[in-house]
Amino acid sequence: MTADLSQLVKAYDVRGVVPDQWDETLAELFGVAFAQVTGADAIVTGHDMRPSSPGLSRAFARGAAALGVDVTEIGLCSTDQLYYASGAFDLAGAMFTASHNPAQYNGIKMCRAGAAPVGQDTGLTQIRELVESWIDSGAPSSDAKPGTITERDTLEDYAAHLRGLVDLTSIRPLKVVVDAGNGMGGHTVPTVFAGLPLTLVPMYFELDGTFPNHEANPLDPKNIVDLQKRVREESADLGIAFDGDADRCFVVDERGEPVSPSAITALVAARELARHGGKGTVIHNLITSWSVPEVVRENGGTPVRTRVGHSFIKAEMATSGAIFGGEHSAHYYFKDFWNADTGMLAALHVLAALGGQEGTLSALVAQYDRYAGSGEINSTVDDQTARLVAIKAAYEGREGVTLDELDGLTVTSTDWWFNVRPSNTEPLLRLNAEARDAATMAKARDEVLAIIRG
Repeated sequence: MTADLSQLVKAYDVRGVVPDQWDETLAELFGVAFAQVTGADAIVTGHDMRPSSPGLSRAFARGAAALGVDVTEIGLCSTDQLYYASGAFDLAGAMFTASHNPAQYNGIKMCRAGAAPVGQDTGLTQIRELVESWIDSGAPSSDAKPGTITERDTLEDYAAHLRGLVDLTSIRPLKVVVDAGNGMGGHTVPTVFAGLPLTLVPMYFELDGTFPNHEANPLDPKNIVDLQKRVREESADLGIAFDGDADRCFVVDERGEPVSPSAITALVAARELARHGGKGTVIHNLITSWSVPEVVRENGGTPVRTRVGHSFIKAEMATSGAIFGGEHSAHYYFKDFWNADTGMLAALHVLAALGGQEGTLSALVAQYDRYAGSGEINSTVDDQTARLVAIKAAYEGREGVTLDELDGLTVTSTDWWFNVRPSNTEPLLRLNAEARDAATMAKARDEVLAIIRG
């Protein structure tokens, strides 16, 4: 096939339509390149429930094994289960998933031993270059003795590891509705929750990579409508939704109202700081709420602000020795999980916090949800750079206003802030705004939107 790797290899992973943009032949080349770039003598692979995932995963394994690499296949798993295997076995790893993308997509999330990310600046560019050079001629033959391909089940060990990090044995009984979106949460939740004082109400636990009920993307409000309704119908204590590869979790309270990922970040940060004696660094990206660094400081910690994107969060965690990190996208990163993101561990923290006291979830998170936010607003523009220049010109020099360009443009005043970032893959600008009250937020939001769309 003729493949355009510029469209396939993204900043953090490989992702595209099967078989239009890539197939098993290309997956095998990625396996060879991954083995060559990482220099690993053994790797671990896993895959989600998409129809194309087992074949792509096995082709990748064949490519790596051709270079003499021993491959451990853990089969069906969540992305954080693959990170567990990479960390626990100290092996480089590859997860075959397209996360929340539609059914025709698939992809590869790669890591070095210990779940260290492979991104654009940490090996993915070299992998892409090798695969591009081999598309017409095929990978060079190797004199190495072919490696072995063996299977291993890690689900019970993964679940036990997570339960060892959060004590839920003494919580009060809770009723929790979980929407797995026909994704990998349907595979992992029953085992992780087994034996805990929880009444589980499962929704869409059947593994089905065609996503017959709704997209497995809980950040889109339309995809949690079923969960919100079921929580109210069941009079449940809370609801949890996972994305397709179950590395992100989204929470709704007992009223069926969404809980901001920033509030979850603040809640988990407070718990992790308490567990570490009231000391530690917590990473947050620049579009999380003001409440996150406030809560971190109030609990004795040191907040560190980063760009948006898991490779930046993980790099900063490794550099600073941070104990926890959180993003607005409902990715949560833990030092005790090899600095990797795991929505399941964040969910267990929420359950432990709620079950450790008698109040409702809405009352519990109110202390962590202090400001009015816009959510992310996308605008299609003809020229991203020109619009950013216009925004900068409009706000530069205003009294009491500061600007920074760590990631796009962030404009901050006493009572409000906003960030505008260009999409890397589409002609979009992404706006996030926050203020001390809803009216101020709306005014700040609408003023900058007029410039973006003007």
